[in-house]
Amino acid sequence: MNVGSVRVFLFALLSLCQLGTGVVSADDSVVRASPLKVLLVAGGCCHDYETQSKLLKEGIEQRIHANVTVVTSDQSNTKATFEIYEADDWAEGYDVVIHDECSANVTERPYVDRILAAHRNGTPAVNLHCAMHSYRWGNYRAPVEPGADNAAWYEMIGVQSTAHGPRAPIDVIYTNSNHPITKGMEDWQTIDEELYNNVRVFDGTSALVGGNQMVPPNKKQLKKDPDAKAKEATAVVAWTNEYGPKKTRIFSTSLGHQNETVADERYMELVVRGVLWATGNLAADGTPTAALSK
Repeated sequence: MNVGSVRVFLFALLSLCQLGTGVVSADDSVVRASPLKVLLVAGGCCHDYETQSKLLKEGIEQRIHANVTVVTSDQSNTKATFEIYEADDWAEGYDVVIHDECSANVTERPYVDRILAAHRNGTPAVNLHCAMHSYRWGNYRAPVEPGADNAAWYEMIGVQSTAHGPRAPIDVIYTNSNHPITKGMEDWQTIDEELYNNVRVFDGTSALVGGNQMVPPNKKQLKKDPDAKAKEATAVVAWTNEYGPKKTRIFSTSLGHQNETVADERYMELVVRGVLWATGNLAADGTPTAALSK
């Protein structure tokens, strides 16, 4: 073997050794060049979306290998719309969409249908807090029938919610501790938060987390009975759903009204795991797959 051949052989051997020990990894370079592409749509009524969108972007990108693109609306009311939804291919290029909008009075069916089409066609979604109370019309306070004109948004989410109670602490209880999203997570109590009701739970929905909240008597109740006591309200506050013919993965949590809740490590962990599960990147033990681990 001549000198040149020896050099080529030694270089190849060294490269193989480095790959085996993790010093240099071609696979890692590919993974690091391809972060999870997350679209966060945030805005509308009743919440500090400027702060919360920053918290979510930073929290997700700190925990997993992801790039979060934030899209907001210049409207801060229940009629807030988003320019990105005006295009049929609005979700193209993204691995998952986080809906954090509060647009209860946006009722134009073609607009809503464009949003839903992306998810029916396979783009996963994570729905946060007031997304549960968006895009609703008709007699939405009564349980909607599957396939009804005003049921489409609820069917994507998997749960129909129409209202919330007072702002008071919620006991967060992990009712399904075997799911990867909740694996190893412990019950906790929020600060003053809003407990969203559950009017209807659709087929394909799996409850993961429950919420209990003590609701004090209102003025009408106290007028009728000055000794009226607080009552406990219960609801599902986090769940998964499979949506449409492709059984697109959907994760939702109705928690997240207050900035302090969104910033809470326990809330952020729940959201990040929801993102990972929806995109098929969550291991059985609740940790990110190697491709997205930081």
